[in-house]
Order: sequence, then structure tokens, then C-alpha cells
Amino acid sequence: MFPVPPPALDSLNGLALGDAFGDRWFHPPVDEASADVAARLVRPGPWHWTDDTAMSLVLVRHLRDRGEVEPAALAREFAAEYAVAPHRKYGPSMHRVMRAVHAGEDHLAVTRALFDGQGSHGNGAAMRVAPLGAWFADDLAVVAEQAARSATATHAHPEAAAGACAVALAAALAVRSRGGAATPRAEFLREVAGLLPESEVRSGLRIAAALPPGTSVRHASVVLGSGFGVSAQDTVPFALWSAAGHPDDLAEALWQTLTGWGDMDTTCAIAAGVVAARTGLAGVPAGWSAAREPLPAL
Repeated sequence: MFPVPPPALDSLNGLALGDAFGDRWFHPPVDEASADVAARLVRPGPWHWTDDTAMSLVLVRHLRDRGEVEPAALAREFAAEYAVAPHRKYGPSMHRVMRAVHAGEDHLAVTRALFDGQGSHGNGAAMRVAPLGAWFADDLAVVAEQAARSATATHAHPEAAAGACAVALAAALAVRSRGGAATPRAEFLREVAGLLPESEVRSGLRIAAALPPGTSVRHASVVLGSGFGVSAQDTVPFALWSAAGHPDDLAEALWQTLTGWGDMDTTCAIAAGVVAARTGLAGVPAGWSAAREPLPAL
């Protein structure tokens, strides 16, 4: 087995906290929720995490056991986890993929057949990948390559891979900045975009980097998307814009990300996974960690 690097564990814990925190805000009316967010009133516990964390746990265990991503094996491990706990709010297409792979079908054939042969460009490959970026932070080329490989376990569309690469690279850059000054938001987003292949995700990050200082979260979420389409390209740019705006304050990053609404468990999971790769969970209110559903031991 390979030791789990502390920054990867920090990122995983941050991701799980963001996932569980965001998921608690789906059900109240928006006007009530907005007032509670403005007053910083957290939802009562327990905060259960969703498929974002379940799949991230599988990915971290996979790296612990193998040291690198082996997509076919990772797909089977995702499917085995799904079979144990299918209630973790997996998306409709992922239910089909996980059931088919668990039944023994080839993951590439299954994922490539989705959406009339285009494959899924959903945000599932991005939501789970921040700890991988923290794991391989010493080598950005390896981060991008491993993140892309991890995406192919469940998503065949290039935008899904670009979203996974963007989040993993952001987490790696966050780890690299530990102990020093944080990179300014626009510069950070341009750096991530510059490491990506041509894609809508890269274009979204460039647009995010060009948003002027003082841009409201609401405006950013309208311009960039905040996961209403549950796609990588309308989730990742906003989540990374939010993370890059609060690199030293995980709790504030979550509150700000939340006010973009959209796919809140996923945007909060991505943002928190990136910020925690730099900060750990330092500064997070003790009650938050107590409210979050515990993670199983690695």
C-alpha cells in the first residue's frame, strides 16, 4: 500500500464537509434559505454526504492500494461501492453505469454509449477528484494525466475529463502554496486554464478570471453557471472561481459558494476540496465537523 499524503487527506475531509454542508440546503424555499445564509445560520445536523464523497473515498483508497489510477479497476470499485449504498444521490446516468459495470459489463462500452454515443459531460468526474490533485501535487503533468484517467472510469466526454483535470490541478496548486501567500484569484484561474486542453471548461475559467474584482457571487453564478445543468462546464468554472476567492477561509468559501445555488453539494465539495488542500480544516467551526457524517477509516 501507498501512504496517503496529508494534503490529500485534508482535501478529502474538506470535500466531504463541503458536500454534506451543501446538500443540506436543497429543500427549504429559496427566500427562507437566502435569509438563513445571510444570517450564517447553519442547518442542523446530521449532515450526510452524497455520491461526491462516496466516490472520492473510493478514489483515495484506489490510490492508496495501487499508487496510480487504473481506470477499469477504478470503475469496478466505484460500482462495488454503489452496490452497497445506492442511496447516495447518484445521477440518473450514473445509476445505469454503476449497475451495468457491477453486472460485469465493460466500463468503456457502457460510458461511451451514453447520450447517443457522446458520453456524459456531467460534473461527476470533477466532484470527486480534488484529493487526487493534492496527492500528486509535486508534478502537474502527472496530476493532469491521472485526473483524466480517473474521469474515464465513468465519463467518456472530453468536457468531463477537462473538468476533472481543472479541479485536480487547482487542488495541486493549492497544496503548492501551503505556508505562503495565496495566488490572487484571477492569476490562479488563468494558471489552471493554461494547463487545460481546449474545452468549454477552459473557456469558462478564462471568463471567470476576467470577472472584475467585487463581482457578486450571484452575478458570477449567472455568467459561469453553478451546476444547474449538472455538467462539468457549468459547474467547474464557478466552483473554482469561488474557491480562489477565499483560499485561506474554508468556512467563508463554503458560504459564498452556497449563494450561487445550483448543484450545491457538488459546487461546495469542489470548492472545499481545493481550499482544504491548502488550509486543512483549520478555522472551520467545531460544530460543523461534529455535524458532518463521519468518514470511514482509510
